[in-house]
Amino acid sequence: MATVLTEQGEFDVATAGADGEDLWLSPRHAAEITGWLLKPEGLCKGEVCVPLPRGRESEFVRDEQVNVAALWRYLSQPVVHSDRGSVWVLAASGRDRAAALRSLEAPDFTLPDPSGRLHSLSDYRGKKVFLVTWASW
Repeated sequence: MATVLTEQGEFDVATAGADGEDLWLSPRHAAEITGWLLKPEGLCKGEVCVPLPRGRESEFVRDEQVNVAALWRYLSQPVVHSDRGSVWVLAASGRDRAAALRSLEAPDFTLPDPSGRLHSLSDYRGKKVFLVTWASW
């Protein structure tokens, strides 16, 4: 079992092994957590596919498992883990975060209104939106 922290949230998943610098997950868990799907052409997210390096495929996929830590490093994204490998962080690079800030486009999110109906920011693209936030600290 491992806890994986990403931009999308916190996930508790069964691992096929977290040994050293590798985090092996089922293709389903890898896709749920990272958005990267295992396909014959490589690992794909939306329309973008990353072919696995020839001769190094077993570093990324083996025994029907995906090494998401190796993928993250291959994509030049930061990945860190606890000493025992029970907690992993798959982060966005500083370069990607800076580009998102420069774009002035808010990331999509979904929250319920007081009646429980869900609203996503993307539902209001092209319209003026006034966001109010509050924190207790």
